[in-house]
Amino acid sequence: MGEWTTAQVQDRLELAAGVMRQMPGVMPQGFFNAWPEYFHSFADKVGQEPQMRRPRPSPRQITQAEEAMLWLRWLEKDDARLVWLRANGTPWKPICWELGLSRATADRRHQYGLAVIVWRLNGKSPPTKRSMSYIVGRAQAE
Repeated sequence: MGEWTTAQVQDRLELAAGVMRQMPGVMPQGFFNAWPEYFHSFADKVGQEPQMRRPRPSPRQITQAEEAMLWLRWLEKDDARLVWLRANGTPWKPICWELGLSRATADRRHQYGLAVIVWRLNGKSPPTKRSMSYIVGRAQAE
């Protein structure tokens, strides 16, 4: 892939969050159910809405999701949590309460986290002695 942008990174993280939501839950080792499977008769199903299941993610989607989740290791712990919560679609208010940030600060830190990921994906390392706004501006300009 050529040059990454913040929109592409955000889309990939949102797809990764969606893939992780579709994965089956983790069960403790040795967990099983001894009850027999109950088969519903036609009379039981009359008048009920069909239960549609989403297809499981493909191996390629899982690989891309795992790759996108590894990007978060380039960020500070709180910034990575903020970016992941936004990728999951969590509203700003619970994020601000959880992290103890104002809405404006949370938005700046979110943009900064995405910008750092963009810099690293494009093969550069973000300068440590520059401001957050410089890093975000350069990531969006490229």
